Amino acid sequence: MSKLLVKERDVVVPGEDIVEGMDYLPSKGTYREGDKIVASQLGLVRIDGKVIKVIPLSGKYAPKRGDTVIGKVIDVLMSGWRIDIDSAYSAMLGLKEATSSFIARGADLTKYYDIGEYIAVNITNVTSQKLIDVSMRGPGLRKLEGGCFIEVNTSKVPRIIGKQGSMISMIKQATDCRVIVGQNGIVWISGTPEMEAIAIDVIKKIAKEAHIPGLTDTIQTYLDKKVPKKKIVEPKAEEQEKKPEVKDTEEKKETPSKEEKK
Repeated sequence: MSKLLVKERDVVVPGEDIVEGMDYLPSKGTYREGDKIVASQLGLVRIDGKVIKVIPLSGKYAPKRGDTVIGKVIDVLMSGWRIDIDSAYSAMLGLKEATSSFIARGADLTKYYDIGEYIAVNITNVTSQKLIDVSMRGPGLRKLEGGCFIEVNTSKVPRIIGKQGSMISMIKQATDCRVIVGQNGIVWISGTPEMEAIAIDVIKKIAKEAHIPGLTDTIQTYLDKKVPKKKIVEPKAEEQEKKPEVKDTEEKKETPSKEEKK
């Protein structure tokens, strides 16, 4: 049987043992060494079921009121849902902020959002004690079903979105994908498998080359090469020939014959 050597939200340093045994899986900020899971960076321990991760104390997303983020449901409580927003602290989605529908007391909350599901939420409050409240009342805030997720550095998010959403709009139009970019660096993409792959490739390219001038033009050219141009369906030759025939027939009806003139 595995043994947890630390508690949730304990601060660990690189090389510190977190778990003994094989019942847990290492994730971000950790690695396996023999039958132990060890921290690879300074940060806070996060225990998500049987998955162990370490959230860095620096260089991570700092929640701000008004931000739209993508989070994962990690717990269902009597009063709502606890959400992992990939920050040092989890967020709370209360019943009143979860849906416009009335939720009866004692209702099965997993019918709305279950553990492991992803949702797009808006941060409504951050207290000095780092208690974070989120809401799903607003445009584009919903459960994210299907599609795929990628993570980018939070410092690259403004470049991916672009001025007034210009960059992300360009990606959406070119790939016909639905895309939500969370301020916490998590991006959701939903479309055909081929277009999802192109959108992911483009977003990673933007994150990698965010410092390069003229990036918008570079990405537009890149998309033009990657995305096949939509075919313009032209009318068939037979249909084109039928049109003048109809016109001629009408003209013949209107023009009296020589016999009629007599």
